[in-house]
Amino acid sequence: MAVLGKGQAHGACSLLHAAALGYGAAMALDLHVTVRLLDKPSKREVLDGDGVLTALLEAWIAEGHPLPDGHAENDLHWGIKSDVPKKQGLKSSAAVCIAALRALCNATDTSLSDHELVALAANAQIAAGISLTGSIDDAWACLHPGWKLIDVQAPVSEGVLMDEPGLPPEDWIVLLVLRGPRKSQPGLEDFASQLTAFQEALSALQANNPLVAMTWNGRGTVAALRDIEGRKMANDSFMNSARAAGVSGSGPALVIVVPSQQGPTLERIKTWYTMRYPQAELIETRFLSRGDALETE
Repeated sequence: MAVLGKGQAHGACSLLHAAALGYGAAMALDLHVTVRLLDKPSKREVLDGDGVLTALLEAWIAEGHPLPDGHAENDLHWGIKSDVPKKQGLKSSAAVCIAALRALCNATDTSLSDHELVALAANAQIAAGISLTGSIDDAWACLHPGWKLIDVQAPVSEGVLMDEPGLPPEDWIVLLVLRGPRKSQPGLEDFASQLTAFQEALSALQANNPLVAMTWNGRGTVAALRDIEGRKMANDSFMNSARAAGVSGSGPALVIVVPSQQGPTLERIKTWYTMRYPQAELIETRFLSRGDALETE
């Protein structure tokens, strides 16, 4: 089995859900994905139940990009190693798409601009039926550290409204609370009644306050999803002195941010969720800011 190409990306958490206002933003997390393009099936089973990798390869071919020399579409296979939890609102699909596109570029000596990578990732996610908006903001967040405010209705090449380096990773601890699979996929109409909260999130981003945006976005999201448990869990984190908290994406993961120097606060929050929500899984990570390099193997 030969590795034809290799690409990497990372996960992210939401600052503004794009379904509400047509503007979206997400901030990079230190959760990494490595995708390898192979000439034979991987020994480790690759689960692609949504068909996003199939859709991605079809989008690549449809744009006229080459396949590795001597290989037809049916000859190509994928290998994936990922730290990003699936179906939790932490941008796992967008991260896999970006990493897979980088693997294809590596395998074929193809050079694509950032906006071309994002557009292909969006096309694949729409074709696979796993995104309300194409997850353009998610793909941007998985491509580079920091965060960007994206107009998802504009052409991809023109849609970046703000491009910020992000928060210093050494200053913050990010605690992810995973609550199991999402019970249902929301529709665009579910967000229409919560425009005030999402407008507050947008205003916070425009003032370069991503943690305030995360909190307002979380409030709007749990209301739109009628996620009573998510709202209670976010409120619990503030009761325990978290600096910011909110459900990411369309959930169900809760993202909690604590200053790194407040170790006792973090331990109190972890104990709280472990005792009261024993079914939840906790993952401790950090933000990725501009200047952080992707990990290599």
